[in-house]
Amino acid sequence: MQIPHDTRIALDTVVDLVNTAPDGTTGGDPADGLADVDALFAFVRRHEISEVTSVDARDLGALHDVRARFAEVFAAPDAAAAASLINRLVAGAGTTPRLTDHDGYDWHVHYFAPGASVADHLTADCGMALAFIVVAGEHERLRRCEAPDCGRAFVDLSRNRSRRYCDSRTCGNRLHVAAYRARRKEAAG
Repeated sequence: MQIPHDTRIALDTVVDLVNTAPDGTTGGDPADGLADVDALFAFVRRHEISEVTSVDARDLGALHDVRARFAEVFAAPDAAAAASLINRLVAGAGTTPRLTDHDGYDWHVHYFAPGASVADHLTADCGMALAFIVVAGEHERLRRCEAPDCGRAFVDLSRNRSRRYCDSRTCGNRLHVAAYRARRKEAAG
């Protein structure tokens, strides 16, 4: 599956955003990764979100709402349900597609309106990236980790759509080791 650079960045961002939710929502970290304005600003910097220079408590509340709505997309049972959720998200963000070539990147499309809030910015760009996945007939690539104690979101970009864990070095390896030990214990009697 060929994914443009800007779409890949938006997919990575939406996955990270969904995975900042506290335990109970994603099964991941028990702490909210966007607990305060400082954490939100760090998220903006870490993802190099263009045209966002400051954030406040209103942005934080709006992004918590957007995060929950994106989590619903990853839980959607089929492409039609995902498309409906994405359509509502993107329509609410007031998308304004425009070509840009900033910061050393070649031409790409920004979907957020100039001066948009961080929530509208991420809703527009990340929503369109998720829309790209649905349009490509690849909704099933929007997944949750199958490790029983995890549940983090990820986009399966493996060639054969076989990825089962958010990170094969942590969740995947931990489950494979546990299965190996269980087999050895059973064989030992």
